[in-house]
Amino acid sequence: MDNLPYAPSAANRPVFNFSGHDALTQSTLPQGQYRLSGPSEKLDAGHWPVRGDLAHIRLAGRCFVPHYAVPMPRTVVAAGANLLAANKADAELRDVLAGGTVFNVLDVTGGWAWGQVGEDGFVGYLPVEALEG
Repeated sequence: MDNLPYAPSAANRPVFNFSGHDALTQSTLPQGQYRLSGPSEKLDAGHWPVRGDLAHIRLAGRCFVPHYAVPMPRTVVAAGANLLAANKADAELRDVLAGGTVFNVLDVTGGWAWGQVGEDGFVGYLPVEALEG
């Protein structure tokens, strides 16, 4: 028997276990095992947190990507933070965020945070310094 938790057999073990995580509950997590039974859905990049290498955990089973991430809620520190379509200063502007706005971070690379405004807002990139914590 292996030392992985949650079930006596790997075949019957849940895909993910996020016990104690405030933002996700058992009812909102994908359940069971997944298989690619058709093409991955093509979703609008400005409104759905999915890109070629990563997607929000709630999209598991809908989109095929190498990695799924649990969002890390962060707060925009000051008004006027530009949410951009790409991780460069001259990228297309998607939104201007007010101070106190919740931004769910899914990835941080090279001084940029990629994620989604709240649970269903625009998806894009913010400079890491625009976020608290």
